[in-house]
Amino acid sequence: MAADTRQRVLLGVLAVVAAIGLAYSLWPASPAVQQAASSNQSGRAARTPQNEPSAPDVHMDALTADRPQPGDSERDLFKFKPKAPPPAPPRPAPRPTTPPQQARPAGPPAAPPIALKFIGYIEAQGGKKIASLSDGKNVWTAPEGGTVLGQYKIWRVGVESIDISYLDGRGRQTIRMTGQ
Repeated sequence: MAADTRQRVLLGVLAVVAAIGLAYSLWPASPAVQQAASSNQSGRAARTPQNEPSAPDVHMDALTADRPQPGDSERDLFKFKPKAPPPAPPRPAPRPTTPPQQARPAGPPAAPPIALKFIGYIEAQGGKKIASLSDGKNVWTAPEGGTVLGQYKIWRVGVESIDISYLDGRGRQTIRMTGQ
């Protein structure tokens, strides 16, 4: 059974290779290749003793004759014309008039970004994660749902990032383990 399948596969591969070889030999060549092939064949047939190319006529006396010298002219190569004035600037397009916008009531100011870096976490017994945070000088740890420095709340501790915000919920942001 395996030998029969192997023979069929081998026969199929040989048929594909034969088809590719046949297509390659019958495929028309590009025009440049055809032209080069035809010029080579016609060049061999056309070169006979009667059709030898002859040398072009060279007028030796014209090559050695004196040439006319440039005469005086009004042209001065070192004199420059004054610069043309720059084109006039384009006129600004008229602005469409829009009604003045009404002042919107200002909301609370945006919270400043949290300046802590997430440097890692520990998974305690029971699956609770404890995050390690740093400000560049000190390191603090807090569990998921806990607070850091009494002003930030950790919402979620992930593998590569944490979600943290101010205690009142403002300024929620994600801090990646590489820092902010």
